[in-house]
Order: sequence, then structure tokens, then C-alpha cells
Amino acid sequence: MPTPVSSIPNLGPASEAAFARAGIHSAEDLRALGPDEAYRRLLAAGTQPHFIGYYVLVMGLQGRPWNDCQGEEKKQLRARFDAIKAAQPAKQKGRSELEAALDFFGVIERRR
Repeated sequence: MPTPVSSIPNLGPASEAAFARAGIHSAEDLRALGPDEAYRRLLAAGTQPHFIGYYVLVMGLQGRPWNDCQGEEKKQLRARFDAIKAAQPAKQKGRSELEAALDFFGVIERRR
């Protein structure tokens, strides 16, 4: 039986729903894809890019708390995030990065 995405540390029901919209339905699928490809798929499915959402995913897949990312590691993750974001086609404007992060975590209502 597949393990829910929300079983990964730092990822809850809102993240699970976002990954489902991107065609990722289990923790096993998410781990097999890795953070970069999984995040690329989230963006392709319409999730607005936000660095915090990306590194929360990376930390969770490593079994680490979301706020454990610091210093040089954070700089390296930022470079990876920027490359993933730059490779995506232009998306709809009008939502700040903060709103995108809050949406990713299910804190605000998704714009239609």
C-alpha cells in the first residue's frame, strides 16, 4: 500500500494535495523523483514558485526539520531552485512569492 506524501516530514495535507495535482500520489513516488524533479512537476501543474516551499521539500526528504537549512547549503539550494524556476515557462503574474508560499502550505485560499 502506498505511503501518503504527508508522511514525509514538513509536508501536510495541503502539500499532499499540490503533489496530487502534479501526478505525485505517494511518498514513494516523491522519493523516487527526488526534490528537483518533484518541484519541477509542482510548478508545471500550476504551483507558484517559492524558495521556502522548495527547501522545505528538500529538508523533508532528508528527514530534517524545515528550518534546518542554513549557510552554504541554503545558498546551494537557492541556486538549484533558481535553475528549476528559470527552466519553467512564464506563469501568470499577480501573486507574490509570499502568497505562493502560503498557498503551498494551504494557509490562504487558492486563486482561480
